[in-house]
Amino acid sequence: MTDPADYEVADAEAAATRRNELVAAVTDHAGIIARELALLQGGDYGQASFKTSAGEWTVKYEAGDLEYLRFETRSGRETYVVSTKQPPDAAALADAMEDYGAFVRAFNDHVRSKVGVLDDVPEAFPDVVSTADAVAERDRIVGRIRETCDAIADQLHRYEGGDYGTFAARVDGSRWELKREASSTAYLRVGGSGGVYLVSQYEPPSAEAVRDHVEGFTGFVEAFNDHVEEVEADLSRITL
Repeated sequence: MTDPADYEVADAEAAATRRNELVAAVTDHAGIIARELALLQGGDYGQASFKTSAGEWTVKYEAGDLEYLRFETRSGRETYVVSTKQPPDAAALADAMEDYGAFVRAFNDHVRSKVGVLDDVPEAFPDVVSTADAVAERDRIVGRIRETCDAIADQLHRYEGGDYGTFAARVDGSRWELKREASSTAYLRVGGSGGVYLVSQYEPPSAEAVRDHVEGFTGFVEAFNDHVEEVEADLSRITL
């Protein structure tokens, strides 16, 4: 019977050490490429691929640091020359490193192709028109809407009682809702829960929203007046 001890096991330490040294050197060098690429692309996260005659190299970086360097041959075999998971196979690494110089030249050509592309871009831009007049007119109209809404809220508070309440009406197919807190307006909304707030406690509406809905507000006020007249008519028929 053969004793397993009779078989000599090859020592992989030398090959592994050489592989690890080579991967460390590539990591340092490709890390420079990753940082330059991040500067060129304008972000801390991204990736780019570069074609050579032997295949395609992909550099991925995160937070400006090299995440991985992958080489894919034309036959489709992938080798992660640099990876956060595990080192590459020594033979695959050797094959990839034969094309590493071509990859660096492809990257350099890519960078050089960007030099001067902005030289003829004009730096004189049109003047920006001020929105001051439009904002002032919007604020004036919204202020008048709020004053009218507060008057409605005050009337509702007086005859409904209670510190909170709403009045809703449909105008030209759109639902208008005024919510009050005591005699003040909490909001005036057009179009249901996902609609436009013409009056709110947070931010003003856009000028376009005011333009689109200001005529409808007249119909809303008229609907409130009609409501009050109906209530008064109903009360007048009560005999005590």
